[in-house]
Amino acid sequence: MKRYSWLIAVLLVFILTFAGCTSQNSAAQPVPSLVASPRIASEIAPATVITSDIEATLEQIYQQVSPSVVNIRVVQKQETMFPTLPEIPSFPFFNLPQGPQEYYQKGLGSGFIWDKEGHIITNNHVVAGADRISVTFQDGNTVSGKVVGSDPDSDLAVVKAEVSADPLQPVQMADSNQVKVGQMAVAIGNPFGLQGTMTVGFVSAIGRLLPADTQPTGGSTYSIPDVIQTDAPINPGNSGGVLVDRDGKVIGVTSAIVSSSGANAGIGFAIPSAIVQKVVPVLIKAGHYEHPWLGISGISLNPDITEAMGLNAGMRGALVVDVIPGSPADKAGLRGSDRQVTIDGDQVRVGGDVITAIDGQSIKTFDDLVTYLARSTEIGQQVTLDLISQGKEKQVKVTLVARPESQTQQKQTTASTTGAWLGIKGMTVTSDIAKAMNLPTDQKGVLVGQVQQGSPADKAGLRGSYKPVTISGQQVLVGGDIITALNNELVTRIEQLQSLVQKHSAGDEVALKVLREGISIEIKVTLAKQPTS
Repeated sequence: MKRYSWLIAVLLVFILTFAGCTSQNSAAQPVPSLVASPRIASEIAPATVITSDIEATLEQIYQQVSPSVVNIRVVQKQETMFPTLPEIPSFPFFNLPQGPQEYYQKGLGSGFIWDKEGHIITNNHVVAGADRISVTFQDGNTVSGKVVGSDPDSDLAVVKAEVSADPLQPVQMADSNQVKVGQMAVAIGNPFGLQGTMTVGFVSAIGRLLPADTQPTGGSTYSIPDVIQTDAPINPGNSGGVLVDRDGKVIGVTSAIVSSSGANAGIGFAIPSAIVQKVVPVLIKAGHYEHPWLGISGISLNPDITEAMGLNAGMRGALVVDVIPGSPADKAGLRGSDRQVTIDGDQVRVGGDVITAIDGQSIKTFDDLVTYLARSTEIGQQVTLDLISQGKEKQVKVTLVARPESQTQQKQTTASTTGAWLGIKGMTVTSDIAKAMNLPTDQKGVLVGQVQQGSPADKAGLRGSYKPVTISGQQVLVGGDIITALNNELVTRIEQLQSLVQKHSAGDEVALKVLREGISIEIKVTLAKQPTS
């Protein structure tokens, strides 16, 4: 027993010592309390207050703006052509539909209330070509809508909803020219059809250029200037909705995203409110908007291009690449680029005039030129361009005119709108369309997209398009007849065909020269009176 006495003594000392230390720590250094500690409370409280303020602001924004945002549903009737096949009695499951077959394409988007008259603003690409439009308000009320004005070059459209003025709550507009990077940006719309969805982020960039949803007849492309970039999540269905500031005022119309998956990737774009406020009143009044047009395509100078052209190092400006024939720039004598150089393996056209200023305002990039034309000019206005032309400085005066109609607009119109009636919807043949139809790339004419049932074109046997192809990321139907002449007068554009038809009266017989499956034929059509509806 004695031999264990020392071990027992050691254990007692250890237990007493451990218990004493624990008791001493507990008494002298109590566990900190977030509530009891003034230091901790003073550090946590400001963060709590800030969070609370942000939440209150967002709640107020949603309550203020959400009643003004609507859901837009569109239906578009399409027609496809199935080949005529011999019937196989032994295998009935092989019997496919034959001839023209209709189907309906449906889409969803967003919009917002503009005024008490029931005008709804949305993106043009949401409602373009729609045969039926439904507008659903926050309270669940759904009414039909009709496009009363559209402008593909700013991607804006006005839909008139048949609804009482009492429940309508128009949005409040802000000045997008005052928007700064870093400011709060709140998007409200209907992503994936989920009505009344709010997402939050910041303005991540300003002054972006967004390609317009158009295909100009001159071969160049138009851009929407001053576009706002945001990281507020924007998804399919948000198009036509609002991007608002911390006061709940609209700074832009959500329109597009950059994404490899088709869903939000943190980069979204909104048409600035300054453009909306300029375009929308005109659309409501006139149904269309005319943009001032210079008539060039170009790129920004960079050190490689400057060196290739033998210009002074560090020079900035907008290089003219193409001058559209008959445009104001053409009439003023501007020169496009006439030679090619290889820069980093790419062929680049150089040698044209360089625009360094417009009306005394410095032009450092091609974007600057586009922005100035959109912000500060009107149709009929004369502008002064400072140029570097063939190494020499010069000034030229250019009188701006209305921008030509784009093919996106052409797709939405029939080949005759008043008076004599042909009864087709068509588009000007481009090199891409010709290539898709295995025709020479320089083929000219008007591709018949749709033939209206019971129309003169239908009775004469004109054929519409049926084969879907993808051109510039968009699905287009091709394969129909191509009208190349009317009464031996060449037809190269949809506008020209409209004009030729309008020279005739109902009951007149016209001879159309048509390219069908690569073979030229003549079809006689007796024009009729334009239907009233």
